[in-house]
Amino acid sequence: MKTFEELHSELRTKWINRDRTSGTVVRLEEDGVHGIGKKVVEEAAEAWMAAEFEGKERAAQEIAQLIFFTQVLMLAADVELEDVYRHL
Repeated sequence: MKTFEELHSELRTKWINRDRTSGTVVRLEEDGVHGIGKKVVEEAAEAWMAAEFEGKERAAQEIAQLIFFTQVLMLAADVELEDVYRHL
């Protein structure tokens, strides 16, 4: 299990090092902000539908994917955790 900060640190390290064994890095390079943004929208819809119709466990799975892709979007847009935290 990872915290939000640990996940961000892991993804950021892979991105900075351009770890080509990472599917996330490949996706960032190929899809950029636009493609990753579309994925965030898709995951948000899936999280909503799971919460509404599929129960707690499925909702948690979909929310985890939404958090993951939101962090990938942060990398694509060069947004740091501190940038986000200033607005919470």
